[in-house]
This record gives sequence, structure tokens and C-alpha cells, in this order.
Amino acid sequence: MGILKLCIFSLILLKFHYISAEFFKRDAMEVEKGREDVAWVVQLSDLHFSVHHPERALSFEKIVGPALSMINPSLVFITGDLTDGKSKDLLTMKQDEEEWLEYQKVLDNVIKKSGLKKNVFYDLRGNHDIFGVPAIGGSFDFYSKYSINGQLKRSGLVDSVTIQTGERSIQFVGFDSIMSLGLRGPTNLFGHPTDQLLDEISSELSVLDSQPAKPVIKIAYGHFPLSFSAASQSGRTLKETFLTHNLSAYLCGHLHTKFGKNLKRHHESNQHPLYSKHLLQLNGHGSLPNNSKTCSDEATEFKEFWEWEMGDWRKSRAMRILSIDRGWMSFVDVDFKLGAKNVIILPTFPLDSCFTLERSFHKCKMESLNLNSIRALVFSSSPVVSVVARIYDSRPGNLVTVLETPMKRNEDSTSRGNLYTCPWNFNAFEDPSPDRFLLQIEAVDIEGRSTLTELRPFSVGGLRARLSWNWKEFMVMGCQWEALYFPIIWLFYLLTLPILVFPKAIFVFLRKQYTYKSLVGNRKLVTCVAWILSELYNLPLVWFSIIVYLFYLILCPWLSGQVFTEGGERGYMTYRGWVLRFNEREKLDFHGFPDIMVVVLPHLYFVVLPTIIVIGALVAERAVFQDHLRALSAKKEDDYLVKNNVSAPTSGRNKTLTLLHRRWIRKMLLLISLAICWKHFLNCRALIKAYVMNPFLHFPVYSLSIPLLLAYTIYKTSRAE
Repeated sequence: MGILKLCIFSLILLKFHYISAEFFKRDAMEVEKGREDVAWVVQLSDLHFSVHHPERALSFEKIVGPALSMINPSLVFITGDLTDGKSKDLLTMKQDEEEWLEYQKVLDNVIKKSGLKKNVFYDLRGNHDIFGVPAIGGSFDFYSKYSINGQLKRSGLVDSVTIQTGERSIQFVGFDSIMSLGLRGPTNLFGHPTDQLLDEISSELSVLDSQPAKPVIKIAYGHFPLSFSAASQSGRTLKETFLTHNLSAYLCGHLHTKFGKNLKRHHESNQHPLYSKHLLQLNGHGSLPNNSKTCSDEATEFKEFWEWEMGDWRKSRAMRILSIDRGWMSFVDVDFKLGAKNVIILPTFPLDSCFTLERSFHKCKMESLNLNSIRALVFSSSPVVSVVARIYDSRPGNLVTVLETPMKRNEDSTSRGNLYTCPWNFNAFEDPSPDRFLLQIEAVDIEGRSTLTELRPFSVGGLRARLSWNWKEFMVMGCQWEALYFPIIWLFYLLTLPILVFPKAIFVFLRKQYTYKSLVGNRKLVTCVAWILSELYNLPLVWFSIIVYLFYLILCPWLSGQVFTEGGERGYMTYRGWVLRFNEREKLDFHGFPDIMVVVLPHLYFVVLPTIIVIGALVAERAVFQDHLRALSAKKEDDYLVKNNVSAPTSGRNKTLTLLHRRWIRKMLLLISLAICWKHFLNCRALIKAYVMNPFLHFPVYSLSIPLLLAYTIYKTSRAE
């Protein structure tokens, strides 16, 4: 009996071991032997292969294969949105198997042209790769069938691969944080890491912590920026997980370059109290480092990492090369819009001062031997005859060359790449300004073609330069949209409901009536608002309809749509997310939160709020026009104008009277009303296409209320009664 129990227990352990090995896929590879502690990888993102845009796949196959052959990276990461999953008009979003077949074919050809092994490629899902997929592993989950990860049986949501150099371990942890139910777009925009996924990421990031023989550099990669990643059910976030495990960098995609090319963000553990609430960050650099700390200070325990979003292949034809040189990270984003590159240069030291980590330059860990040479990786399709490093001083107001020196190919480097170095006196470039000195490297190949890097600021002391955002970059990188979603909604209701409801109760209780004469006698904002609301209350059906509609948007479903690629199952969208079915406890399960913000917030702020304002302006214009008519009737000015044949006003007073008499303000408001209805029509059309709906059957209140409300108000204010 005891032997039987032991056998059963052994089988259970064996089964558990098999599941663990399958789910936690770990790979390790060793960089070819050499004395130099340097490795590099390539990142590509947002390919968006589409049946409607075959040029994307054609250019990818033509350019990327030879480029990878020239660069010869240790690893290649493709961070999501492998296919487009959109119709030609961009409104219907679901999986298309033809796009996945093209992706598989093109990647196979790229791998052959690159000369790299297939197992060095890692691709993961983006939101476009899950559009309309009801279940992972189901019939519409083409990623599991055609992706490189799927073909190599990397079936888990987390992949880990470690590069071993002679001096350190460089660990890359990739993860899929797509939503469990692949809703159709546009309400499929955010990453949704679960508590289980965060536990798995934590487990992978801590694997090498128990091996102190070598220092470890930890880098994560995924599709969604942290600003577009929701918290887990328990409130945990990817940022907290990364900080806990001393991550150095997070590589992602998703946003493309249409929002800007400066989509980088520094995360740290001791941010401003406002930042700690995960609401927003005002700039990319965060708090600037304090390198005056001593070894006894808390700087030795400082936790920070960089988030580097990269451009897309879809339009920008972008590729990133990331190097880790003696533990220091550098990258260059290569633009292939004009075709293939003959030479690519990646300076690895000194570092770009915009993207330094404070802990990398701490006095307790710095070694002067690491600073005594300028270093760069040079990739070329033809032999390189010269490489020159130049340093410019920008303090005089224009660039002054202070160092120009040739670089030599390092004889200790292997055939995998060309590392060029040259000695320098780094002490001569110590300066309290992180962007005073600029580095540029020029390479000339055997055909006489010259290639220059962009000017890079550097600081040998590790000072970090400021990284400012424009307003679009701030909106997509600096705002934590999941945390801001509900405050933005409640701000809308704070701006509308109290203003519409409370004055009504006050007027009834005090039996007070505001008229246009009240405003003329007391030109204050409060009096103006009270007068406009009094006029609105004179159209009780309009006022009551607005109130009912506002409550409807909070209490009832907005629409009923088909959320998956095929099938008749429909879901109901509310401001809290999509409801598909009840859970085991007979409670509503909401999916797609906060993804539904792309429908909810534009409707509230660009349709409903302008409608309320225009309605208020229409009733106010009618009241002013009524007062104008009363004045004309009392003073007989209309008869005077007719008798004297005054066709054009000649005084300021007559101009005002003509403006009121012809109701030009009302005509402007009618144009604004048409613009609102057109905007609303475009929104409804997009939703009809996206979720296969009939506006009269599946979302009549949402689609018809605003146009009917504006039409009724325009009709009721057309005449001065």
C-alpha cells in the first residue's frame, strides 16, 4: 500500500513538473566567446500586416531580413500587433486568417534571409491580434497557430530567455497582457494583467536572484505601455512588479509615432505623492538624480526603470537595436522609410544622458576602468574603412569641436559584430550640466559612403537630462487612464447635473424668476447662468429629457453589439464595460474596462456636453429676441425702419438691432448643432460597423436622443411666443 501511495505521489509530482516546465518556458543562450561584455538585441513592433495594405509585408520581407543579417542580434522581439484585423474602412475589427497566413510566410522568409535560428525570435500578441477572439486556443485564435511562439509551442503567457556573457546575465521576460475575452475594437485598447500573470512575471524576474555569482540585468518586453495597462483585480500593477524586482527597462509598442517620437518614461520608487497614486506624470524624466549621495545613503537601494515605447512598422518602418555593454543600456531607433541602410551605428558609451539610470552611476558601484573609452557598435553591409568620434561643446551657444579622434575595431570582439573603441580623458568632460557635451560618430565604408549618428548629449557623472513631452505625448504616456477614467466621468456629471437640478429646486422654493432684464441690471456670471436656466425651465420637456438621458447613461446599457468575430452572442455595453453573461455567483461580469472609455468619454464631452450648452444658448437667444421684439413694438422702431427705407445699419446701435432682428446668432447655433449631429452620426456609424448593430433595434436611446433633443429645441425656439 505504501509503495502504491509513493507511485501515485511520484506521478503527481511528475505531472506538476511537466505543467510547470510547459507554462514557465525558460531559455538560455551564450554570446560567442570574447573578452568584451557586450550583447545586443532587436525589437520590432506593430507590423499590422493587412490584406488591404500588402506593402507593409512586402517592405518588411525586403528590408528586415537583410538588416537582421547585417546586425546579427542575439534575440529578436516582435512586441505585438502582428496583423491588422481591420476592414478597409477601419471600422470593422476582427480576425482575418489570410493576414495570419501572410505573417507566417513573410516571417519564414525573413528568418531564412537573416541567417538566424528560428528560436531567437519571440513574438507576442497585441490588441489587434485578439480582436473578436472569444477564447485563447479557440478556432479564431490564429496567433496560436501561425505565430513563431505558437509554432515553437511557447504556449504560456510569460516567456523568459537569458543571454550569458562572460561577465553577467541579461534576462529578458516577455508577457502577453491581452484581455481574457478578445472583444472587437474599438473597445479593446488596454492591457489587462491578472494577479496570476503578475505572479508569473514576479517568479520569472526572481529566478536569477539566488545566483549571485554574476550581476543580472533584467529587461521586460510587452505590447502595452504602462499608461495603457490596467491594474489587476486586487489593484496590483505592472509598475509595482517591475520596481520590486529591480527591472532596468521595459520595451513596448502600441502607440505608434503618430503621438510623437519621444514616448519614453522614467519610473521610480520615490515619486511625487501625486504620481504615487498612479494618476499622471508631467514629464518623461521624472525626478532628476542626486549624485551627491554617499554610500551610506538610500541611493544604494534606489529602484527605477525606463519604459521605452518604440515606433511602428505600419507607417514608420521602425526597428530598434538595444545593446547592453558592460551592464549599460543604449539603443538606436532605425528609420527604414527610405529603404535599407548600408551602415547602422549604435554608440554604447558614453550613454545618452536622456536615458540614464541613477543606480548605474552610483559612486559605490562605479569603476573608472568602465569609463576610459568611447565605444560604439558599427553594423555594415560592406567593409568599414574609418570610424571617427567627435565631441562638441554647446556652451558657447554654437557647437564647438573639442575632441575628434579615430576609433579602432576591437580585436577582442567576435565575428558577430564590430565594436569600435578609442581612449579618452573622461575627467575632462565632467560638468554639472547633463547636456553640455554632445557625441557624434561617423563611419565611412569602402565605397565612400558616410553615415553620421544624431548628436547625443552625455554626462560622465550619470546626470540625467530633462525629457519633456508635447501635449500629445503627455496624454498617452503621462496619464494613467484607468485611474483617471472614473474621475473624468464624475467631473462631467459634476459639471452638468447639479447645475441643471439644484437651481430648479431653489427657484421653486424661493418662487424667484430671472429674466433678461435681470441680467441687464446685474451683469454677473451667476445671474447669467440663473437666467439661462430659467429660460430652459420654460421648456420643461427639454429640461426633463436632458436629466433622464444623463441618468440613462449611468443606469442602463448604452448598446447591444456582437463582440466576437463570428457567432450570434451579443453583449451589452455600459459605462463600466461590456456585460456578456452572469458569473457563477449570478453577478454581472464587466469586460473591457477601461477600454470602453474610447466610446464613453468622447460621447459625454464632445456630444452630450456641447448639446447641453447649445440648448442653453438657443433658449437664451430666443429670450433676447423676445425682448428685442417687445422693444420694437413699444417704440415703433420697426415702422420707422420701413418708412425711412433703412436697408443697412449705420450706427453701432442699429448694427446690434439688425443682428438681433435677423437672428444671426441663432443661425450660428444651428450650424453648431449640425456639427454636433455630424459628430454623433460618425460615432454611431463606427459603432454600427464595429458591432453589427441596427440603430433602431440595438441602441435607439443612444443614437436618437441627441438629434431629437436638438431638433425639438430648435423647433420650440424658432418663434418668439
